[in-house]
Amino acid sequence: MLYTNWLTKKMANEERNKVEIWADAIKGINNATIEITTPEMAQLQTRYLQFLGTVSEKNTTIPILILNPDGTFNTDRNIAYREDRKEEVLQRELKKMQDYAAPIPIDLGDDYKLMLYYRESTILRNLQLYPVIQLAVIMIFILVAYFAFVATNRAEQNQVWVGMSKETAHQLGTPISSLMAWIELLKLKDVDPNLIKELEQDTSRLERITERFSKIGSKPELLRVNLIEVLNSAVSYLKRRSSDKVKFELNYDTNAYIETPLNAALFSWVIENLCKNAIDAMSNHGTITIQVKEKEKQVNIDLTDTGCGISKNHQKSIFHPGFSTKKRGWGLGLSLAKRIVEIYHKGKIFIKSSEMGKGTTFRIILYK
Repeated sequence: MLYTNWLTKKMANEERNKVEIWADAIKGINNATIEITTPEMAQLQTRYLQFLGTVSEKNTTIPILILNPDGTFNTDRNIAYREDRKEEVLQRELKKMQDYAAPIPIDLGDDYKLMLYYRESTILRNLQLYPVIQLAVIMIFILVAYFAFVATNRAEQNQVWVGMSKETAHQLGTPISSLMAWIELLKLKDVDPNLIKELEQDTSRLERITERFSKIGSKPELLRVNLIEVLNSAVSYLKRRSSDKVKFELNYDTNAYIETPLNAALFSWVIENLCKNAIDAMSNHGTITIQVKEKEKQVNIDLTDTGCGISKNHQKSIFHPGFSTKKRGWGLGLSLAKRIVEIYHKGKIFIKSSEMGKGTTFRIILYK
């Protein structure tokens, strides 16, 4: 910018010198009074006038206005206008020239003096803009590089979470198979059937968890299923595994039929994860309310707890991988929930409202 500024000043001085030469040429043409005594003198005068005319005609870039002594326009150069707007355009250009540089007087004698005004050429104006354009290009380059870095970093994080999820699913496979074999063995023994039933339910639960982890990172299959049925199933499981002090209020018709494209295994995990976070926030004592509102092209699911609430500082970071306010935990639950809802189901999940000491409402939006 400093170099361009220095260069433009040099060019501005050069342009003023050219304008002054041009003014002298105009003055010379009007004051050409060489006494002709020989053919050589006539030829010399002709060449002199031709030279002055060439100087006058060579200016094709610098806008120029020449005013008569009474302030009317005498001559203009390198100013584009329509004939019907000539006066308006020339007056506007004159104001710019008056602000740009002092006028150059052209004394034609007999107290008849013209005033020459000019301003920077188009080339000089473009040169003045050059550093600004350069800075803009550099800023764009920096922004592109920044977003590329962020995208790469995020992709690397995603690969880590995906790798951990698939490895977890793989590691769970062997003990689950063993548990299933032990359950079949217990059925042959004199064991309480209710106990075996509970073991089967927990083993089935572990299978579903393994299925969910195995699907992280790969495109899940979305089927058109009844959303209400998936919600009922998730809440039913949580009720059996939660304290009696935790109440579930379902503000929707549990027998309704709302068809949406879902992966039931992954979406039920989202609901269970939100409910478990709510139970932790309420210290295993309070009410979880689930409300469903169906619209023409979308379904809103609001999950509200009566817990401690989420501070505004944490609301921006709560969905980031690794963020957790608990002493124990990896901080992956809400991050994976957001991924499942927004990337796999093309929906939205966000904190609708939260008040410290009163509770939090999460909203999930699914599109039909």
